[in-house]
Amino acid sequence: MSGTTPRQQWLAILARASRTEIESLASGLGALPDHDVLKAPETGTVMVEGRAGGAGRRFNLGEATVTRCVVRLGDGTMGFSYALGRDGRKARLAAVIDGLLQGEGEAAPLRSGVAELAARQQAARTLASRKAAATKVDFFTLVRGA
Repeated sequence: MSGTTPRQQWLAILARASRTEIESLASGLGALPDHDVLKAPETGTVMVEGRAGGAGRRFNLGEATVTRCVVRLGDGTMGFSYALGRDGRKARLAAVIDGLLQGEGEAAPLRSGVAELAARQQAARTLASRKAAATKVDFFTLVRGA
C-alpha cells in the first residue's frame, strides 16, 4: 500500500481480519493489558461508494454496517478500530491491539502476527483475482461492410 503510514496499514489489516484471527493475535498476549474503554463498541452505518469500471465516476453502492471502538491503555496510548459488521468484541480487541502496536515493548510479536495476517489476506485477494480473470470475456465490435 503506497502512500500510507504503517499504522494505516495495520488498521486496514485488522479491519479486514475475522474475529477468530483477531482473537488469535490477542491470545498471544496472554491476558489483555489494562485499558479503559473510552467509546464502547457501537454499531452504525457508512455509505459505500463504487467506481464505474473501477476508475470511472463515483456512485453510491449502498450502506454497510460498521462497529467502532476506542480504548486507552494504561500508558495513555489510545487505540481505535473500525470493523465491518456488528461484532463488538472484535472491535474492542482490534482497538487494544492498535494501541499496543503503537508502542515498542510488546509490539514485536504482534507485528509479526499482523504481517502474517497481511500475507494471508493478500493471498486470498490474489486467488480471487485469478478466479475472476479466468472467467473474463473480451467483447469486441465487428464492423460490417468496411
